This record gives sequence, structure tokens and C-alpha cells, in this order.
Amino acid sequence: MKHDKLSLIGVRILELRKAKKLSLRELARRSGLSAGLLSKVENFRTVPSLSVLVEIANALEVDVAVLVKNINGETTAPYLLVRADEGRPEKRDDSKGLLYKYLLSQDLLNYSLRVNEVHISPHTYRKPLSTNALELVYGLEGTVRYGFKDGEVEVGPGDTLYFDGLLAHSVRNDTAQTARLLKVYLLRHTD
Repeated sequence: MKHDKLSLIGVRILELRKAKKLSLRELARRSGLSAGLLSKVENFRTVPSLSVLVEIANALEVDVAVLVKNINGETTAPYLLVRADEGRPEKRDDSKGLLYKYLLSQDLLNYSLRVNEVHISPHTYRKPLSTNALELVYGLEGTVRYGFKDGEVEVGPGDTLYFDGLLAHSVRNDTAQTARLLKVYLLRHTD
């Protein structure tokens, strides 16, 4: 399966930061970028621009090439098939109780498409956060409540929710059953 460019860059930044024993705040201070933006990059919620990558690389004291090495794996087939057992788990520090399973991604003109299967553990609440993406959520199993400024929306099996991720949103599973969602992100590229 082709590796996802967005997650490879985020994982490399996180690994380098931890290897250098830097907190997110310290990396923010060194790079002149906000801790919020750095967290979004490390947790695959935004695509960093070249200027952002340069600032991060400088703060980590590595060449930009280290962050982007071998991210352009190409496939010869005119399609991409992801088998049920091929998705790989992604740890996201800002979403305790939610397991993201990477399925696929594709770079588009000013966006990157990203698809995940998300498992939300029983009795889980993830505080509101925003993403730099348009988001589509499709309920596969169980019930999840998405909280927005004006209230909550319940998503159950077969339900579809679409929204601009710039709106801060929480995720809540009040049930004793793990819920599963298919999430499609159309991430905006940042300048």
C-alpha cells in the first residue's frame, strides 16, 4: 500500500521532536510557529506549507529533505485497493479514546484527500478542536454525538454528516458499545 505523505511528515516531525526531547511548546518557540499548528501537523489535521516545513526543520536542526524523504511512492495500477487488514493504526495525541485507522490519501490541487476508519471507545469524550479540512462522517456502527457551538448532532449507522472542520467540534460516545465511523477529510493546504 502506498504510504500517506501527510502522515509520514507528521510522524517524522513527532519522532524527531521526541528524540530531541523537545516539548511541543519548545518546538513552537524555536520555530516561531504556534503550538496549535504544530499539533495539527503532527496529528495529520493539516498539510504544512513549504515555509512551515522550513521553519520546523530549522527548529529541529535538520534539513527539510529529512522531513520529506521518500514520500512520493508511486503505484503502477490505475486504482488503489485497500484490503480490510491493510489499514494501519494512527496514534493522535489530541484524541484519547479514538482509534484512527489510515485507509488512503491523495493529493489534489489545493487539498489533500484523507480517509480513515475511526473507532470511538465506549464512554469517550474528545474535547472540541478544529481541523483545516472539510469533513464527511459516515456512521458504520454504534452512535456518536458531534458537538458544535449551537448544539449536538447524533450520527448512527447509515447517517452522513458533512461540515467545515474549522468549526470547533467535539466527539462523544456515551454508550457501552464501540462506535465506528468512516471519516473523509479534504484538507486545505496551508500557506
